[in-house]
Amino acid sequence: MINIETLNLNSNYQKNELKDFLKKFDLTFDDSIDYSLVIRKDEEIIATASKSKNIIKCFAIDDSLRGEGVTNTLVTTLLNKSFDEGVFHNFVFTKPLNEDIFKGVGFKSISKTDKVALLEIGMNSIDKTIDKIKTQLNWQENKNNGLLIMNCNPFTLGHQFLIEYASEKMDNILILVVEEDKSSFPFNDRIELVRKGTSHLSNVTVLPSTEYVISSATFPNYFLRKEDDSLLEFMKLDTLITAEHFCSKLNINTRFVGEEPYCRITQKYNETMIETFKNFNLNVSIIPRKVMGEKAISASRVRELLKNNELEELKTLVPQSTFEYLNSEKGKEIAERIKHSDSVH
Repeated sequence: MINIETLNLNSNYQKNELKDFLKKFDLTFDDSIDYSLVIRKDEEIIATASKSKNIIKCFAIDDSLRGEGVTNTLVTTLLNKSFDEGVFHNFVFTKPLNEDIFKGVGFKSISKTDKVALLEIGMNSIDKTIDKIKTQLNWQENKNNGLLIMNCNPFTLGHQFLIEYASEKMDNILILVVEEDKSSFPFNDRIELVRKGTSHLSNVTVLPSTEYVISSATFPNYFLRKEDDSLLEFMKLDTLITAEHFCSKLNINTRFVGEEPYCRITQKYNETMIETFKNFNLNVSIIPRKVMGEKAISASRVRELLKNNELEELKTLVPQSTFEYLNSEKGKEIAERIKHSDSVH
C-alpha cells in the first residue's frame, strides 16, 4: 500500500527534506510551488511530485519504486487537486527520460530539449490553440509572414517603430502580446495599447500570446529575471515551441526582435533563438532600437520616468494613446505601485 503525504510547505524542515531528495536527481526546488506530495519509506522521502498552479514539476522517484504505479498515483492526485481548483488543462516539466512515463498516463508531448520535456493534458492543447489562431488570420500560403512576440510593459514608440519596420518588410505581421499577467501593466491594458498603437497598419494582427509562448509553462525565468542553470534550457524550449508550432504551422518565415543593449537575459534569448530557428530554415531579423536622446527607447525607461513623475520626457517616448492611458486614473494607480516594486520588460 502506497501512502501519499501532503508536504507542509510552511515547514522549513520538511521543505529542506524535499530539497535534499531532489538534489539526488539534479533537480532544484522551485519557490513557485504551491502543493507538494511525497511518499516515504522509514520516514525517508522516496518519491515526490509538486505543482505550481497548473504546472507539474519536481517529479522524482527512487529506483526502488519503479514499476510500482507510483507515477500514476502521484500524477492523478495532483490532477485531482487541480480539478478541485477549477483547472482542467495541465502541463508537466520533466526530464526527457520520463517522457514515456507521462505519456502512459495520458499526457501529450509539446516539445523537448536535451534536458527538459514539456507535455500537457486536459481540455486544451497546442494543436487546438494553433487552429484557433488560424481562424483569426487571413493569410495566403505563398505570402511572406512575420512574427513579433512582445510584452509591451507599456507600449512605446520603440515597439511601434519595430512593428512599422516589420510591416513594411512583410506581407503580413502577427504580434503575440505576452499574456502572462506578471508585469506592471495588466495584460488586457497592454494588448489594447498595442492594438491602438498599430491601428494604422492594415497588415498587422494583434493576438494574445497563449500559454505556450513566454509563459510560466515555457519560460518561467523570464518573469523571475533569474539566471541559473535552467535558464538556457527554458530559452531553448520556448524558441523551439515558437519555431516548431507557431512559425511552421502558421506559415511564418521571419521573427522580428529588437536589438537588446541592456538586458543580458533577452540578449541571450535572441542568440538562442537564432540557433533554434536555423534548424527550421526560419529567419530572425534583429532591428536596432529606436533612439531618443542618445538612449534606446525601452519600456523600463518609461516606467522609471513614470515612477519619478517625469511626464514631459515620458511623452516623447510613447504614442499618444499610451500617454493618455498613463495619465489616466488607472495609469496613475499603476505608477504608484511601480514606485514600490520592480518588474520585467
